[in-house]
Amino acid sequence: MQLKYVGFLTLAAMSMPAHGQSPAAKAFGARALIDVSISPDGKSIALVQPLAGRGSVVSVAPVDGSVEPKPALLSDGKEDRLFNCAWPGNARLACNAYMISAVYGEKMGWTRMLAVNSDGSDLKVLSARGNDEALGFVLGGGKIIDWLGKDGADSVLMDRFYVAEKSTGRMISNQREGLGVDRVNIRTLARTMVEPPRGDAESYITDGHGNVRIMVTRPKTNLGYGGHRYNYFYRKKGEREWLPLSTQSVSGIVATGFEAYAVDPDLDVVYGGDTVDGRNGIYRISLDGSMKKELLFEQPGIDVNDLIRIGRHRRVVGVSWVTDRRQSVMFDPELKKFAAALGKALPNAPLVTFVDASEDESKLVLLATSDVDPGKYYLFDKQTRKLAEIASVQEALNGIGLSEVKSVAYPASDGKMIPGYLTLPPGSDGKGLPAIVMPHGGPWARDEWGFDWLAQFFAHQGYAVLQPNFRGSTGFGAEWLGSSGFKSWQQSVGDINDAGRWLVDQGIAKPSQLAIVGWSYGGYAALQSAVVDPQLYKAIVAIAPVTDIGDLQAEWKGDYSPATLEALFGDMSVAQAGSPARHADAFVAPVLMFHGDIDQNVSVAESRLMASRLRGKGKSVELVEYKGLDHQLVDGEVRSQMLDRADRFLRDALHLPPAKP
Repeated sequence: MQLKYVGFLTLAAMSMPAHGQSPAAKAFGARALIDVSISPDGKSIALVQPLAGRGSVVSVAPVDGSVEPKPALLSDGKEDRLFNCAWPGNARLACNAYMISAVYGEKMGWTRMLAVNSDGSDLKVLSARGNDEALGFVLGGGKIIDWLGKDGADSVLMDRFYVAEKSTGRMISNQREGLGVDRVNIRTLARTMVEPPRGDAESYITDGHGNVRIMVTRPKTNLGYGGHRYNYFYRKKGEREWLPLSTQSVSGIVATGFEAYAVDPDLDVVYGGDTVDGRNGIYRISLDGSMKKELLFEQPGIDVNDLIRIGRHRRVVGVSWVTDRRQSVMFDPELKKFAAALGKALPNAPLVTFVDASEDESKLVLLATSDVDPGKYYLFDKQTRKLAEIASVQEALNGIGLSEVKSVAYPASDGKMIPGYLTLPPGSDGKGLPAIVMPHGGPWARDEWGFDWLAQFFAHQGYAVLQPNFRGSTGFGAEWLGSSGFKSWQQSVGDINDAGRWLVDQGIAKPSQLAIVGWSYGGYAALQSAVVDPQLYKAIVAIAPVTDIGDLQAEWKGDYSPATLEALFGDMSVAQAGSPARHADAFVAPVLMFHGDIDQNVSVAESRLMASRLRGKGKSVELVEYKGLDHQLVDGEVRSQMLDRADRFLRDALHLPPAKP
């Protein structure tokens, strides 16, 4: 581990400018502010900030702004990456670190939870030491599931994967195995078992006040794989016996049955999602033994599965959902009024998220964003009614004109209207432009209205960008989700290609200047689009793409049962027809690919295979590999290089003039 105390250095001293990219590529490729949190007493703020390249620093400052932020923890990002921090107490932080290292000769990702004083001293590893020698590198170092609050005496509740000890001649060895819960002192690292480990346990949910109220189990199949059923159990208040709550069945990517999200100790209920008529709604079930179930919220035609929670105890205060834009309903009367007032105070940043709160919720950390604003973090003081800006999310973009994002819908070949988001260059009339179709990753995901650094970069460079929520996307109900963007790739890729045809039909794009750009599944779809309609797109950019469905299925073989893999990816006939690497002879347009060489989501071997097959057929292809980076390419300089190279590639392929400096 490379994390260490860095003393009180200035952030400027730890930054190095990038070279060789256009100003726009540098600005849009710069990484965003990672995290902001507030101490329980509301007196201090911690920021996890990116440094040049892939590093990050945790800085601490008083909320009154009397002292400049002082660094407490530094990661160079080469062997570890900090991705969030929070305050177990007023003077100590708990931070998550992600690492990729060789285990039995194979690069694997794993996590560790760290604790450090706000001045950078007394750095310790909160994760259980026993995991280091066993399966911790696979299962992670545990996560904090309850912050306990002011009565916690410097302790938190963490889940932990216990591994049975091997007998070494001792009379007594620990044979307990599975997921349990420990109470951990963040200063002394003293651990007390709160929930004994169970081999079939998947997760635990507390009430936010130190009481474990929900347990989720997943029985294994006869072959030892995780089964297709999740069993939920609950406890009555003040009791220890586990009682049955619900069963959720999963077939491929479609789940039915109540899924628990959070417990409200005051109402003595559990909130969760359940599927009725093919779409998800929010319900709550009483935990007093009556099992009374109540529908709280649903919306026709879409899934509602996001709770709005606030504070250290993760109190449920509302729900949110997405139609063309994200909307919300607040249950808490005070916060409902506050949200309405906030909308008036920040009219240009309508997407507001509750990020953190002090113990008494008198001080709130908020994030406000929009399509033309990456966002700003604010501190709201309820007593003074003052709203103060903490920091910009992506400061490098301050002063750069960004593009409005418009909700659109276009017809697929079967007449179904496909929703999406269209981003036009600033000041454009939207006609006769070079254009990009940009399918999202996943495929079990969706695009939302808001700021997207990749789409905004290309719009800034003069391209129209259309992001389709093709069939196979989440959020629109089970019918829209279908069987899988891989298993049912014909429909998903068909919808994506119809997006390109619509841009041409509307006069937005010139047929000779239409391209496709995608990341992960989006990269797969970009490549497979050329197999389906080789003449449609004149240039293809694929970032960390899947290129062979059969190879991806083989990569996942150790984690999923054969039945699950077939439900997700189909049989070998699907792999044969739906894998772009098996149809390199169909390609006409030039291809540019980017991939990190330690990608844990999609192996770099996928891009190498695609490049090799295309070269073997005499096709135009370039593969750019980034050493020591994984799927997200979390490196500002690399992202800037990638944006610059992709823009130049598209301009050459689409016969466009060079970008203006």
